[in-house]
Amino acid sequence: MGLLDKLRGEFIDIIEWTEPAQNEILAYRFPRYNNEIKMGAKLTVREGQNAVFVNQGQIADVFKPGMYALHTENMPILSTLMGWKYGFNSPFKAEVYFISMRQWTDLKWGTANPIMLRDPEFGPVRTRAFGTYAMHVTDPAMFLRQLVATDPSFETYEIAKQLRNAIVSRFADAIGQAKIPVLELAGNYEKIASVANSHIAPELANMGLALTAFYIENISLPPEVEQALDKRTQMNVLGNLGQYTQFQTANALQDAAKNPSGIAGVGAGLGAGLAMANQMAGAMQGQAAAVPPPLPGSASSSFFLAVNNTQQGPFDIPALMAKAREGTLTRSTLVWKHGMASWVAADSVPELQNLFASVPPPLPAGNP
Repeated sequence: MGLLDKLRGEFIDIIEWTEPAQNEILAYRFPRYNNEIKMGAKLTVREGQNAVFVNQGQIADVFKPGMYALHTENMPILSTLMGWKYGFNSPFKAEVYFISMRQWTDLKWGTANPIMLRDPEFGPVRTRAFGTYAMHVTDPAMFLRQLVATDPSFETYEIAKQLRNAIVSRFADAIGQAKIPVLELAGNYEKIASVANSHIAPELANMGLALTAFYIENISLPPEVEQALDKRTQMNVLGNLGQYTQFQTANALQDAAKNPSGIAGVGAGLGAGLAMANQMAGAMQGQAAAVPPPLPGSASSSFFLAVNNTQQGPFDIPALMAKAREGTLTRSTLVWKHGMASWVAADSVPELQNLFASVPPPLPAGNP
């Protein structure tokens, strides 16, 4: 190799970046090493890329997709920084960063800790949420300045945690301000996502980024709260306990028809089911089951009388007192009321003994 070929090899005359098929690189610094860029070198910026020239730590010119022959006229900022005169043709040194401008999809976010909310029905509740989002670089110079700095290969994992923290923080603000009841959150994911996106966008803009999509996949409650809600839903689904008991009975009979081993086991299961239904009915009816007993002295104090082999009555106590005064009701008159096994003499009933206190007993036989 001659001296001229060696000197020519020290100059870079083609600058380009072909992204690998599978990569997560957001910014890539062109490997210049100690070589100098030749004035008039070919710069190729592909679709989905921007190229940023940096001179001694200062961001200079930004190139959008296209093919360029580098000259002072298309590098105005770098020419000013370097103090070049118009038509300057000497090689120069500068760092070239290729920024990926394409959309990055299916990025994950989620709450590491529960978000505390005040629900109008359940009071304070803890919720967790997760989902996905998509973003892309909108301002390559801002992005390079705020995040990349001097990193030769800046990848998505380096910013994933910071983005997740920003998203979760603003999401918590959004769901708190929405004041949507917990049981209605599932029907308002789109509304909450829209509010959250409006809160997140300004913070990402300060990094040169923008959200292109924000999705909520799930907002959940603690497992013990979800179990309580499941029980509540089960009770509501049961509805009419009488119909539920009939349904259980029909299922038990159907199982008995399929089980030739006998009805005993099915009967035991059916009995347990009926007992459970009765307990549930009692618990749900509550105060309706507490019916006071009838007032004393009503039907229980009504008696029938046997007068001249004829049944008369029923008579209450005041009527029986009148019967005793007129002589129709005597101590030996047979009486009966509900609950008595047979007809008995009136003076043998404690309730009626006071009726005869002022009535003298019959005269003894043979009295002149």
